[in-house]
Amino acid sequence: MVNVVGLYGVQHQSVTHLTGNTSLLAIALATFDRPGIFHAAAIIGSFVFGTALSGFIIQDTALQLGKRYGFALGVEAALLAAAVPLLDLHSNSGLYAAACACGLQNAMVTTYSGTVVRTTHVSGMFTDLGIFLGHALRGLPVDVRRVKMCLLVISGFFCGGMVGVFCFRLLGFSALLIPAALTASAAISYAIYLARNSALH
Repeated sequence: MVNVVGLYGVQHQSVTHLTGNTSLLAIALATFDRPGIFHAAAIIGSFVFGTALSGFIIQDTALQLGKRYGFALGVEAALLAAAVPLLDLHSNSGLYAAACACGLQNAMVTTYSGTVVRTTHVSGMFTDLGIFLGHALRGLPVDVRRVKMCLLVISGFFCGGMVGVFCFRLLGFSALLIPAALTASAAISYAIYLARNSALH
């Protein structure tokens, strides 16, 4: 949904796909487009800063109760909420805030899933499905659980994108407040869960 708001609302600018943004940076460098260089580098840098922030906050590679996922989700929600007024003012800083939030989210899930799940792009999921299809055609065993997970992530990404279009048409950049609210709710729910679990022990 966040990426669709960027693509649909701001000059077709992706905030989560670093492959495309790296290509745009290469084009800008090759054509000596200084504003383009700064913009593409800032999108990439913001995403990477978000991933670094996730690593700094969570500090581990295993999904563990008690880790600071709630705090990381809260920071992500704040970044998405902050992007709205900036985008309303036609400031690219809003894109950078959204890219940072997406980097944080992607790194957090990637860290505890062991790079199995990525939440901001689905190239790997489609690649895995293609590999599994090739295996099936050769009569080789297929990891059905992994196939289901790929289909679930792709479906979620696709449906979120469709919702993003409808919400952007109704709300403009305020549509980003929806994933911000969902993320904040997850942070609060996690904090309540931790508190209850601590009380039981």
